[in-house]
Amino acid sequence: MFKLLRNKKFLFGVGSLVAGATFSFVNIQASSNSLPSTPAPWSHNAPWSGYDHASIRRGFFIYRQVCSTCHSLKLIPYRTLVGVCLTEDEAKAIAAEIEVVDGPDQEGEMFTRPGKLTDTPPRPYQNENQARAANNGALPSDLSLIVKARPGGADYLFSLLTGYREPPAGINLRPGLHYNPYFPGGAISMAQALMNDVIEFDDGTPSTISQLAKDVTTFLCWTAEPEHDERKKTGIKTFVILASLSIPLLYYKRLKWAPIKSRIVKFPQ
Repeated sequence: MFKLLRNKKFLFGVGSLVAGATFSFVNIQASSNSLPSTPAPWSHNAPWSGYDHASIRRGFFIYRQVCSTCHSLKLIPYRTLVGVCLTEDEAKAIAAEIEVVDGPDQEGEMFTRPGKLTDTPPRPYQNENQARAANNGALPSDLSLIVKARPGGADYLFSLLTGYREPPAGINLRPGLHYNPYFPGGAISMAQALMNDVIEFDDGTPSTISQLAKDVTTFLCWTAEPEHDERKKTGIKTFVILASLSIPLLYYKRLKWAPIKSRIVKFPQ
């Protein structure tokens, strides 16, 4: 027993086991006041599949017409949308609709100009205090990396957006809060923003709540990981190249090592 206690590897293993069990228990305790996210069959989850770009396009227009009234997207300039969900002309036209404060000019004065591809969508509020004042003290999150910032990722966002319902008997909410069992605590400041037929898609897709939630979640998956498709393409190419090289490399290895491993070394008596 004392030998085991003096063994550093044994103590390290026991400590890791205790720490892991404690961390899991804390996580279970912390998430016990909300429903677990419902797993969804996202098309981009498979190792060989990429994003649904038609869904990304629809999700961008949902963000633009619904979500952008409260949430910013400060890490996604319009140029990154070109070739993903918009043509260059569409992106330029959408960017030109906003006015951007720029400068200073040659006289040292600030001026406004139409937006360009290098600009990001306008922020709905000038500062944090203004955002909290307009939302009963709650601060709307920036959505650029929201999928990576929330446990459960896309499944959590989809469940949250489609999970609004009337509070059950015995639960009283403060004014300005809404019941959503997928949100920790069940009381969320954000009202239900997605409604049936709140937007009309140019491709004729029905705008049901679940379709809207799926499309905007797919768009936010892309904003959090825009290199996703290229990363998978690179991985597949790397796997194919390594697999094709494995046979000649194995042959070369056996060719070089066979004489060494099979030789007989005799020492004089």
